[in-house]
Amino acid sequence: MKLLSYILAYRQLLLVVFSVLVLLPLPLVLHAKEAECAYVLFVVAIFWITEALPLSVTALLPGLMFPMFGIMRSTHAASAYFKDFHLLLIGVICLATSIEKWNLHKRIALRMVMMVGVNPARLTLGFMSSTALLSMWLSNTSTTAMVMPIVEAVAQQIIRAEAEAEATQMTYCNESANRVLEVDETVIGQETSKKKEKTKPKYSNDTEKVSSKMDMEKNSVTGAKYRSKKDHMMCKLMCLSIAYSSTIGGLTTTTGTSTNLIFTEHFNTRYPDCDCLNFGSWFLFSFPIAIILLLLSWIWLQWLFLGFNFKELFKCGKTKTVKEKACAEVIKQEYKKLGPMRYQEIVTLILFIIMALLWFSRDPGFVSGWSELFSENPGFVTDSTVALIVGLLFFIIPAKTLTKTTPTGEIVAFGYSPLITWKEFQSFMPWDIAILVGGGFALADGCEVSGLSKWIGNKLSPLGSLPVWLIILISSLMVTSLTEVASNPATITILFPILAPLSEAIRVNPLHILLPSTLCTSFAFLLPVANPPNAIVFSYGHLKVIDMVKAGLGVNILGVAVVMLGMFTWIEPMFDLNTYPSWAPAIVNDTMP
Repeated sequence: MKLLSYILAYRQLLLVVFSVLVLLPLPLVLHAKEAECAYVLFVVAIFWITEALPLSVTALLPGLMFPMFGIMRSTHAASAYFKDFHLLLIGVICLATSIEKWNLHKRIALRMVMMVGVNPARLTLGFMSSTALLSMWLSNTSTTAMVMPIVEAVAQQIIRAEAEAEATQMTYCNESANRVLEVDETVIGQETSKKKEKTKPKYSNDTEKVSSKMDMEKNSVTGAKYRSKKDHMMCKLMCLSIAYSSTIGGLTTTTGTSTNLIFTEHFNTRYPDCDCLNFGSWFLFSFPIAIILLLLSWIWLQWLFLGFNFKELFKCGKTKTVKEKACAEVIKQEYKKLGPMRYQEIVTLILFIIMALLWFSRDPGFVSGWSELFSENPGFVTDSTVALIVGLLFFIIPAKTLTKTTPTGEIVAFGYSPLITWKEFQSFMPWDIAILVGGGFALADGCEVSGLSKWIGNKLSPLGSLPVWLIILISSLMVTSLTEVASNPATITILFPILAPLSEAIRVNPLHILLPSTLCTSFAFLLPVANPPNAIVFSYGHLKVIDMVKAGLGVNILGVAVVMLGMFTWIEPMFDLNTYPSWAPAIVNDTMP
């Protein structure tokens, strides 16, 4: 028993040693660069999936192991750890830092909810819409962390308001009954008075039965937090709607999630002649997917927890219930606390709009963009250029004047504070993600240089006999399953070097397989540990794991179905997916020695 406790205590160390030693015969026996690269790939994949080491620490292993195996020079491996992606990430984090510092994100969220209305179903849709909108520009984690306290306040206020309303209604009923009995006593006299004595205990007993029944339901079904099971279901619905909408919103932009950024950088590195993926084109194909999935998820969650009544939802001019009035009051008070829009918020909003417009108009595809101004050096100006230009402005534009009082009592200015400081930027910058992505780039370069990518492509070429839709479905389901137990960035980093050669081997447009797989990487809806937004909402104590599994399974299925629908409708003509492109290389049959 003591030995078992030591094994459990040192399980991570044992897993690291065991993985390294068990897989060691692969490079020792085969003596091929492909086998040595496969060894590194397997070790890194195991560590990423099991998190035996921190993800960013594991990401450093390719920089260590590739030079030792003679696959890449150390300088070549190190150069993969900082690319165009990292410049884009820095610019986006500058924007996110300013938005959160000056509370612009909270103002946007509350304003959108106020516009939608306070009907429970509409309120949920309002929270989901505002969360998805914010998640397009901020990280899913920070968006969820910001919105959840507001949602929790609204939910608790609803419960309190309904309790007060019911207590008031019960008091009114008691007073009415007493008045009736007094009138009867005056008119009828003594005989009726006796009847009243018999009737009164019966009324009291009924009240006690109702009260005890309510208490029993409260204690046995939902505990002390909730008045009824319906209140508990409402809290579950609101929590899951925030977690899922933050993930769905991140699908719509290349900067929305780290997986989108990782994929676009991998794709542009592997296929430099393809100038088809940029901020604008990504938004055009992914926005309809996000809208459809958001609406379907809203309907699914609403039906699963509270039931869905279309007639009630779209009924206009109806008097607001106590619950709806409570919601409106909480949201209104939260918005009032923000006060009038400040100068810093206005400047941040203007820079935010400028960044979005520059991204969209750089190379929209259907018309010439402003990148034509740099036509002498095509491809030199990218989305990261825009992000850096706007990002630097946050360190330049003054936010407030710094003053000091002189010995004579005079207040004088001695400097100014910019919109964000370097210290604030550092606290927001996800350096672990930056290193993780760099490790993924190094791993992909190693697979390419060693020839492992070609070898994998050749071995997977028999899959070309299957219909394309079935290959896409299989890869999407495989990715969706893996991302539930592995981090999203690790999943796309592991699978890109496999799926890209597969599409080349079967001569299918790489985008046909890679785009749906990338989108499905974000579909980690099942478990609390699947992604940070799930963990945040789970920490509020309203949910059980089985609740997330039931709700998440439905959203996963809806997500894969909507992605498949998009791939064979509006996305197919956008990228001409039915033809094998000239920018994708043809696979030459090679075999591992």
